[in-house]
Amino acid sequence: MSGICIISATQRPLSKTLKIAENYEQLLKELNVECRIFSLEKLPENFLNTEMHGKRSPGFQEIIDSEIAAFEKFIIVSPEYNGSFPGVFKVFLDALSPRYWTDKKAALAGVSDGRAGNLRGMEHLTNILNYLKVNVYHNKIPISMVSKLLDENGKLNSPETIELLRKQLDGFLKF
Repeated sequence: MSGICIISATQRPLSKTLKIAENYEQLLKELNVECRIFSLEKLPENFLNTEMHGKRSPGFQEIIDSEIAAFEKFIIVSPEYNGSFPGVFKVFLDALSPRYWTDKKAALAGVSDGRAGNLRGMEHLTNILNYLKVNVYHNKIPISMVSKLLDENGKLNSPETIELLRKQLDGFLKF
């Protein structure tokens, strides 16, 4: 499939991470780019025990086929959890064979209510993605103080942040 899969890298319900992913989706649709959001909320509740070490449930295989294998480009929106990215996303990466990621491309955005916009987490994630042979786009967007940047409907209300996302997307689409 052509287009971009936007991964909301947390399973937390009603997260600000998902709201940022939805803003990316809107910007891509304005550019007539086919895209889809994959939120880790869709993971099976007990996937740590059912999907690791070669085991596969039909539901998880469907997620792999429709959300990962079907795409060549990803935008990964990752919140800051304890100075890095969420462990559930690392487990998700570990549950997949590296072949699903090899030679694909990713752009990263970090989300936090703090000041650093998950810079450290994006660096950790970059190292893992590089190990999986994913080409990571250089323009990583740290989104700090995210609660102040979203209105009551979850839309970005910061023209500066919207412009940063647009510039990242412009470059990533050419990458």
